[in-house]
Amino acid sequence: MLAVEGLNVFIEASHILRDVTLEVGDRELVCLVGRNGAGKTTTLRTIMGFLAARSGRIEFNGGGLVGLRPHMIARRGLGFAPEDGGVFGDLTVAENIEIATWTRPGERPAAERVERAYEVFPVLRGYAARGGTQLSGGERKMLSIARALALDAELLLLDEPFEGLSPAIIPMISESIGAITRLGHSILLAESNIHHVPEYASQLYVIERGEIVFAGKPSEVLQNPDVLRIIGGAA
Repeated sequence: MLAVEGLNVFIEASHILRDVTLEVGDRELVCLVGRNGAGKTTTLRTIMGFLAARSGRIEFNGGGLVGLRPHMIARRGLGFAPEDGGVFGDLTVAENIEIATWTRPGERPAAERVERAYEVFPVLRGYAARGGTQLSGGERKMLSIARALALDAELLLLDEPFEGLSPAIIPMISESIGAITRLGHSILLAESNIHHVPEYASQLYVIERGEIVFAGKPSEVLQNPDVLRIIGGAA
């Protein structure tokens, strides 16, 4: 599915990512955990082509992504839900979801892809005619992920989907993310809070100062006090 190897990224003179290596397999939920500023968003944005890699390899289903523009990467089957949601405020909820079907022709009909997005996030069906600016923070997060799902993406990149949400909303979105993997999609999820990592995650990477400092099962990181201190997860 996705293989990132030796990724180095500079922003102006600052070396942001240092030899980042990670993998996401079929139907996997993989989490990239790190403190704010550790390099999580930069990693996702580089995979999607918004930032240029100085060196390294990014392959998706055997094809290279380095040097491709974001719309070309999306057409290859990667969907991106940014931390701020990226919701189009002058479009309705329905239009925000439907626009993904125009961006990437998929094997499934557009109507089926839209319906799948509503099935995973049923609360959005009742808000279909509501404008993007009329949504709460949690609703914008749901809409952003629903739009990536309607793209018919094989792999979804989710940047901080639980950030800033009330404790009551987090389980709802976590269950929806689980439903997406059960539908056969893979997910790479960036998260700053180790306690928000879904229990069904198959692999976890910890990033600190642009470097991967841990790779393993989520249960293993909870037994590693040195890594927990880095990400602030110690009791």
